[in-house]
Amino acid sequence: MRIDIITVLPELLESPLGNSIVKRARAKGLVEIVVHNLRDYSTDLRHHRVDDYAFGFGAGMVMQIEPIYRIIEKLKSERAYDEIIFMTPDGEQFSQPMANTLSLMQNIIILCGHYKGIDHRVREHLITREITIGDYVLTGGELPAAIVTDAIVRLIPGALGDEQSALSDSFQDNLLAPPIYTRPADFNGWKVPDILLSGNERKIAEWEHEQAIERTRQLRPHLLDD
Repeated sequence: MRIDIITVLPELLESPLGNSIVKRARAKGLVEIVVHNLRDYSTDLRHHRVDDYAFGFGAGMVMQIEPIYRIIEKLKSERAYDEIIFMTPDGEQFSQPMANTLSLMQNIIILCGHYKGIDHRVREHLITREITIGDYVLTGGELPAAIVTDAIVRLIPGALGDEQSALSDSFQDNLLAPPIYTRPADFNGWKVPDILLSGNERKIAEWEHEQAIERTRQLRPHLLDD
């Protein structure tokens, strides 16, 4: 799988994409992540600007269409892309099922918004999908892009040490994960549920499923409706 990320601040992505599971997946050759500096495609050869004033009377600067068009067309000339994603607060809410779907793709582009916004013609003519990580506004789309990338990469077979681990994550099968415990079994009188110490795999599985349903009912009841 290949993920191309377009940004005006590539340094913001260095740490989240260079550590932990994502780092190991890249080292194994399971995923290729290429971060592109949009300023390299600016039409302003002197200052490398990629923004300009908005038409009308709105405040704030707007990302220009020309450099975005240049880099997307260049990438598309090199390979076919399954999705060209724009990270934006008013996009489709990111979810685990969406991460599952994206993890099965071969090539995707993620465009990080910045400044006041982006020339709307980019959204009309170049973008295939718009995604948000929540109903709030951040300085740019770099952190959301890192979150989406992390969620995708950990689902690629071989990325996790135990491939079954991702299948028991919260939101898989529309349920939250059940409570988990480790040693010691008794700490300050706070004890691990006896069933988890029983060694009875079937009973433990039943308990975990019941707990997952109950936690979902308490914390995310809308998931049960789905």
